[in-house]
Amino acid sequence: MLKERVKDVAELTDALRRVAEGGSVVDPRIVEELVAVRRQRERSRLDTLTPRELEILGLIAEGQSNASIAEALVITKRAVERHISSIFGKLDLGNEDDVSRRVKAAVLYLTDTSANPQ
Repeated sequence: MLKERVKDVAELTDALRRVAEGGSVVDPRIVEELVAVRRQRERSRLDTLTPRELEILGLIAEGQSNASIAEALVITKRAVERHISSIFGKLDLGNEDDVSRRVKAAVLYLTDTSANPQ
């Protein structure tokens, strides 16, 4: 608990009771700070992407296939594959055997853009 919350006798009593019963107490503001730090760390990874990579990542997040991305951006499918490979590398999303990299990248993108709408 934060120091300023300990001053509230009712909250402190409730927290002590929960801990004595085997539970735990985490101040919501601490959780908010941890989430904010994580978002900032994730956002900084997105900042390493080029505008084209961000555009492609946005299309991946929409569920587009490589072929449909290539068609939408009027580039080759191979160019899309190279961009995606670069995105995975910059976002440190594991090796080629990890089939969920595309989903991880999309979730990272959606988390960041929903927290910071354009």
